[in-house]
Amino acid sequence: MKLSLYYKLLIFHALLGMAVFLYRPLALVYFLLSTAFMGYMILMGAKKNKVFYVLLACAYVVGSEVFLRMNGGTVFYEASKYLVILFTGLGILFKGFSNKALVYVIFILLLIPSIYVAMATLGFESDIRRAVAFNLSGPVCLGVSAIFCYGRTINFKQLKAILVAFLLPLVSMVVYLFLYTPNLQEVITSTESNFEASGGFGPNQVATVLGIGIFVAASKFFMSKELLFDRLIDLLLLGLFSFRALVTFSRGGVLTAIAMILFFLGLYYLNVNFKTKLKIKFSVLAFLLVVGLVWLVSSVQTRGFLDMRYANQDAAGREKEEVTTGRVDLLAYEFGEFMENPFLGIGVGKVKEVRLDETGVEAASHNEMSRIVAEHGLLGIIAFLILLLTPLVFRLRNKSNLFFYSFYLFWFLTINHSAMRIAAPAFIYALCLLNITYEKTTVHRQSVVGKG
Repeated sequence: MKLSLYYKLLIFHALLGMAVFLYRPLALVYFLLSTAFMGYMILMGAKKNKVFYVLLACAYVVGSEVFLRMNGGTVFYEASKYLVILFTGLGILFKGFSNKALVYVIFILLLIPSIYVAMATLGFESDIRRAVAFNLSGPVCLGVSAIFCYGRTINFKQLKAILVAFLLPLVSMVVYLFLYTPNLQEVITSTESNFEASGGFGPNQVATVLGIGIFVAASKFFMSKELLFDRLIDLLLLGLFSFRALVTFSRGGVLTAIAMILFFLGLYYLNVNFKTKLKIKFSVLAFLLVVGLVWLVSSVQTRGFLDMRYANQDAAGREKEEVTTGRVDLLAYEFGEFMENPFLGIGVGKVKEVRLDETGVEAASHNEMSRIVAEHGLLGIIAFLILLLTPLVFRLRNKSNLFFYSFYLFWFLTINHSAMRIAAPAFIYALCLLNITYEKTTVHRQSVVGKG
């Protein structure tokens, strides 16, 4: 049987995960080579395909970001965000942008005053450049990506290829995770988020990107018109991503993936014919069977700690007083800082420093909404409202994107449990703003445009 390009790429990325596990410096080589290849593709590719190439490259960067970070495979920590900014910036240079995207230029400009506030008030021990870069690289990445994507037209086949670009480097990561902790029972001894089960890296970030893998594998499975073998591969990937996401014990990425799948499935079901609806019902049964099996295996492998985690219990089975692992306290603190500094906020990167000075606790924000309000004041509220409302207004005029609600939810839910530590919520938010065209034989273009 002749392997398609998709399966060749799956095998390559699985082998890549093994290679990086065996020899960690290969991660940096992989980063440099993939960056060079994607840059060449964008610069030298046919002009009519520039938009697609930019989106494809950015999706791949987003999919590989956490895998590279956990292996020291980037030149500097925020490199992936800067790459997305660079690639979408090149896209804007080559293809221009819509006048309606100027609202995101305003969004970026609203973030600038708090930089000067920070320069005036950050302590001597603080690295101002690093504080500003860490806290603003995500919002700027979102703004530039949104400017590029606003109203751009791609076809549905290209959009599915972009989703696959997210998935491929995640295959490398999931293989790496299995090799890193082959015996989970040795490392899982409580109901807390587990770094060892997350490749020695932050469980929150790992679970978040694995959630993207869960969603892509699930959506591929439900939409697939391929042979049984192809659908089984989708279910296998779904199972692998789900298992490794669950055993990180970080719930945000898993729950976000579930919400994305539910909204996608609902919109997809509403916009297909009776025969496809019937097929979806059978697919849902297979999907639930796999999910149930994965949960059972995960529960056994974690000796029941996983069940306790999702029941909000500690290792002794006692119910915890607070379900958000301290995030509500951080959020309340940040809104308190806004009330004390309502106009320009306390300055970019100041929340962490002020919290340390006042409480002795060093903790970065987990919520982008409260962070932007605390550090940017009223200008931050306006900036956040631009992000919140612009895609919804866009959706009123353009209902062509089958994945709109899934993408929008990923952004909103992720920034509320993981802020913008990674590039994923920034770039996936921008995908909400695409115009999608469909072939007559695919997802019934007229009905997709007419509903949701």
